[in-house]
Amino acid sequence: MTTSISPLLRGKGLPEFQAISPELVSQDIPVLLEQLDRAFSELEKSLESALAGPSRLSWDAVMQPLQAIGERLRWSWGVVSHLNGVCNSPELRDAHATQQPDVVRLSNRLGQSQILHRALESLQSSPADPLNATQQRILKSELLSMQQRGVGLSGDEKAAFNRTSERLAALSTQFGNHVLDATQQWTLKLTQPNEVEGLPQRALEALAAAAREAGDAEASAESGPWLLGLDMPRYLPFLTHAKNRALREQAYRAHVGRASEGELDNRALIEEILTLRREQASRLGYAHWADLSLSAKMADDVPAVEALLEELRAAAYPAAEQELRDLQAIAREHQVPEADDLAPWDVAYWSERLRQSRFDLDQEALRPWFPLPKVLDGLFSLCSRLFDVEIVAADGEAPIWNDDVRFFRVKRSDGTPIAGFYLDPYSRPASKRGGAWMDECLGLKKQPDGSVVLPVAYLICNQTPPVGDTPSLMSFEEVETLFHEFGHGLQHMLTTVEEPEAAGISNVEWDAVELPSQFMENWCLDHATLMGMARHWQTGEPLPESEFNKLRSSRTFNAGLATLRQVHFALSDLRLHSQWTPELGVSPDGLRREIAATTTVMDPIPEDQFLCAFGHIFAGGYSAGYYSYKWAEVLSADAFSAFEEVGLDQEDQVRATGARFRDTVLSLGGSRSPAEVFEAFRGRPASTEALIRHSGLVAAA
Repeated sequence: MTTSISPLLRGKGLPEFQAISPELVSQDIPVLLEQLDRAFSELEKSLESALAGPSRLSWDAVMQPLQAIGERLRWSWGVVSHLNGVCNSPELRDAHATQQPDVVRLSNRLGQSQILHRALESLQSSPADPLNATQQRILKSELLSMQQRGVGLSGDEKAAFNRTSERLAALSTQFGNHVLDATQQWTLKLTQPNEVEGLPQRALEALAAAAREAGDAEASAESGPWLLGLDMPRYLPFLTHAKNRALREQAYRAHVGRASEGELDNRALIEEILTLRREQASRLGYAHWADLSLSAKMADDVPAVEALLEELRAAAYPAAEQELRDLQAIAREHQVPEADDLAPWDVAYWSERLRQSRFDLDQEALRPWFPLPKVLDGLFSLCSRLFDVEIVAADGEAPIWNDDVRFFRVKRSDGTPIAGFYLDPYSRPASKRGGAWMDECLGLKKQPDGSVVLPVAYLICNQTPPVGDTPSLMSFEEVETLFHEFGHGLQHMLTTVEEPEAAGISNVEWDAVELPSQFMENWCLDHATLMGMARHWQTGEPLPESEFNKLRSSRTFNAGLATLRQVHFALSDLRLHSQWTPELGVSPDGLRREIAATTTVMDPIPEDQFLCAFGHIFAGGYSAGYYSYKWAEVLSADAFSAFEEVGLDQEDQVRATGARFRDTVLSLGGSRSPAEVFEAFRGRPASTEALIRHSGLVAAA
């Protein structure tokens, strides 16, 4: 008699997403954790026996069984976490939250095993066979990771560390859930034409569709009602185009105040998270959480990060001040009463008016030239040109979690399969968290029998969904977001590293991991790439050359404000994790407002509780690491400048440079340090010159 393996315990292959219910999570995750606990005990016994004997340990004896245990946990719990992000429901959320403490407990057990730690040290110092550079780097990283997971602790300190690890994991999940709930709960029903005056047709259709979904069966773009929400596809066009200033203000206040009141108030969670992180860092011998975070990153220390941020702040601040004056000037031209006293809810609106005036560019009017199918064709064509790969649709060949989801295969030009990826492009405010991300479904792995598991990536966006027969018509920013996430996907999918612990994005320092993603964004304004994909969805006509030139010339529009915004986020994150304590006498929000004095040109309003929705650092992996976007942008701008130097219209040179980028940055993953990998591609260390030039801040600097 054979028993079928549960779809949650299979541990390999593409998951059967729709068969994985909340009940299955509650039933099977405890079984999995018990199996892995037993397997790890067996591994510890064999390692202890080997350590006591005369023979030296081999890589395969230690790392293969350890990797197998880690991969089974990553596969099964990864599917649960993935579904929690893209198919959220109260039942799944409860099942995830209930099992999470035990997952953390097992993770701590693996990370704190004295026997495993001794075995890794022995393998590092006197292996049975010489270790290659990749294996040495993996070992160094594993030992640092174990140190940071408390392997050196014992007794009460270890117990306290483990309790705090579990609590921090629960708090992060709770934080993210609060943001999701607060975003979903706020809606504003608009019934009068003057309430939606200025909104483009596309935005009106999205608001009418939301109203129909909420029960107004007769809602239409022309006559309403229209339902405004705080998810980006509805909120951002409203803030950018709505003439009704009072409603812009109402929406803005709701957005910046998310998760800051009532049952969803994240302020107490923020203080507890920061306090517990500092305690954990102290237990491990670090001055604060930022020191712990940076010990495993490319940046040397807090002063090095502060120096980069100050270099960018100093270049951006005067430019941002001038940009604000320019917004006031365009408002004066329109003779509005608020011209001399612009508020935050006016910035997006008047920026768009100024953009239209200065460049004659209406970004919303360009959407018809960016239907998702054509954008994908352009993206895939670019990958073929640069990296010599072919990307083909494989819908129906893989299980999916929602009807919107598509599956693709990646092949070499000779047809050899390399990888696959899922694309989940559209916003689903009721069940899918906001933002965009890439995650790992399967990693590259060579099996003992010689067969190879090919990598598969999840690529998740939250762009404007199709309406009726009209495809998803993308804003230029949505095009850039898709290219960004695909860059992450390429590093995962085009890796040639056979050690799973260093393949793809594994073992890549966090502040270098945005290099491929931000690199890909640069191609959105490359003439051949953009004009090759920008085709009107109804007529097939290419984007007029004049519109391309406007996009190019507006590239650095409001770059001072944009750079300053990122510096503000990064510095707030860094100082919260290096300076804030409950004894400081100022709340986290108070500290953030002190930082705003030199990193914003418009003071945050009292209701602005941005930190309460700063999921990157409180519910994601960016704590004391948000600066990574700017750090990696230095690398990505410099990398793209290698193509500019050979000439973007020199096809043979572009292809040769693309092959070099593929064979270094995309191929080598975490097998070598990011500085080494970058120098292997560029022939020299990175420089900030290209970033400051691309940002148009040279004069201000």
